[in-house]
Amino acid sequence: MNIIVEKQPNCLATLRVEVPSDTVKTERAKIVSGYAAQARIPGFRPGKAPKNVIEKKFQTAITEELDDRLVRQAYDEALRKEALKVLNFGIPQNLAHNADGSLSFHATLTLAPDVALPEYKGIPVKAPSAEATDEEVETQLKGLQERFADYQDIEGRAAQNGDLAVIDFTSTLEGKPLEEALGKPAGYLSGREGFWIKLDENSFLPGFAAQVEGLSAGESKDIALTIPEDFPLSDLRGKEVVFHVTVKGLKQAVLPELDDEFAAKVTGGKTLDELKELAKQQIGIEKRRQIDDYKVNQIVEHFNSLVDFELPEDLLRHETQGQADALVERSVKSGMTQEELMAQQGEIFATAGDQARTNLKTNFILQEIARTEGISVSDQELVNHLAMIAQSRKQNPKKFIKELQRTGRIPGIRNSMLVGKAIDFVLEHATVEETADEPTPNE
Repeated sequence: MNIIVEKQPNCLATLRVEVPSDTVKTERAKIVSGYAAQARIPGFRPGKAPKNVIEKKFQTAITEELDDRLVRQAYDEALRKEALKVLNFGIPQNLAHNADGSLSFHATLTLAPDVALPEYKGIPVKAPSAEATDEEVETQLKGLQERFADYQDIEGRAAQNGDLAVIDFTSTLEGKPLEEALGKPAGYLSGREGFWIKLDENSFLPGFAAQVEGLSAGESKDIALTIPEDFPLSDLRGKEVVFHVTVKGLKQAVLPELDDEFAAKVTGGKTLDELKELAKQQIGIEKRRQIDDYKVNQIVEHFNSLVDFELPEDLLRHETQGQADALVERSVKSGMTQEELMAQQGEIFATAGDQARTNLKTNFILQEIARTEGISVSDQELVNHLAMIAQSRKQNPKKFIKELQRTGRIPGIRNSMLVGKAIDFVLEHATVEETADEPTPNE
């Protein structure tokens, strides 16, 4: 075969193929012989029909099988000769049977990027201790108490820090209703009725709760706040919004006593000491998970700061859309409205694009580490993993695996497992320094 590969930017390559006439003739003869051995033609015994009869009756099917076979052979030969790492061979274009009996076509290939690996053993990472502190245990138990709290009306005094205020509010920007001034939806910032807010620094917007303190039920106040620079709605950042607030009522949480009776209620019979031990174990498990993620993110940041390469545009578009969909789903679950999402569409896609680029770069780096270190995922490991997923979903493993095969999702799952093994390898060989700093949520 005459095979020419022309590499293009953005991990693309043009494959040009010409299959000589003698190769075409030989492959066609093999296919015709296969049909002749099995075909049942009226007037002829099985396997005895003349080949010209076979070719006439099954001409279309024979040609389709011939084209498919020769294209696959060309792809295989291109992989061997050119040492290509092909992600997608694309669809053959301008496939033609020429007058001299040869076959020719071209295809646009998507290639894996060429990755020059940095040193990946001994990467320095920092990690705090996974041991639960007494303060963390107390905080978790306090959270349990709050879940089972009773809320009582407060009468005869003004709002104080820690109270729950039930408020109605509207908002204005430069004297106009917020959404009118913006020219688009502003979500919950535009106003709410019967809105519960805990009066502490972390509620609503910085400085809001402090200005509600001192108000009694039935009292109103205009609260002017400058919107922070990190606020999701970029059009409001740095601008002063006035909230017209009326306090409808005040409530306080009455916590249950932290004793054996309470512990038995929330655990189904355990003592307070046993509840504390459970809390300590759960905190340790969660901290270890967070620390593992913290370490991985440091590895990802390390690699992405040292290595850069082109990425396949199709993959980047697909991954960006996937990240955007995930961001939207999380935002909806957190309570954002459709109007708020539409207002932030540009920012969502910008964030998704950055994350997609990081994800793909990391994926290719880790795949290259796996290749270099001879790391692989065996068929048995893959089957066991899929069986565990099926079991967790209460599905029949065989049916579950068949459905994954039908939808072409098996290679992606195998790749995820391979990348996971490569991450484990890098972490195993990392240089870990214990630090007192705790990982923050965005890390």
